[in-house]
Amino acid sequence: MTQETKRFIRAPQDMAAGLFLIGLGAFALWQNAGLERGTLRVFGPGMMPTILAWACVVAGFAVGIGAMLWNGPKLERWTFRGPLFILGSAVAFGLTVRPLGMAVAAPLAVLLSSMASSETKLGEAAIFAIVITVFCLGLFRFMLNLPIPVAPWAIGY
Repeated sequence: MTQETKRFIRAPQDMAAGLFLIGLGAFALWQNAGLERGTLRVFGPGMMPTILAWACVVAGFAVGIGAMLWNGPKLERWTFRGPLFILGSAVAFGLTVRPLGMAVAAPLAVLLSSMASSETKLGEAAIFAIVITVFCLGLFRFMLNLPIPVAPWAIGY
């Protein structure tokens, strides 16, 4: 038996990810505690966040158990590039969707979030930004009739 198979945690990076998911789910459950959940027939405002939080906790346990059963990568050095660009894209979307509309905010968010990886190709990200923007406009504005501004600077709504 090698030293690799004797370790209790065989995949430290996966274990860290599992613990993070468990912590995130626990935090979401704590923050969601005051919301009315409703019933399965009539969802309350806390039903979906509770379901997603529990899914996060369960996924974290699954990843953690897998980290003890199968060999995996060691814990690598963390970089702030990914979280910085993902969070930045969400903030940029929130700040631009009302004044500039979905036609500007959605592609901006997609392009910013694509910069989270150093492997991203700008042309592919631009094509994806256009496709996902058209999809979101079709879904949210026209199929669901949500009052999301499309391009108030160009077409007035």
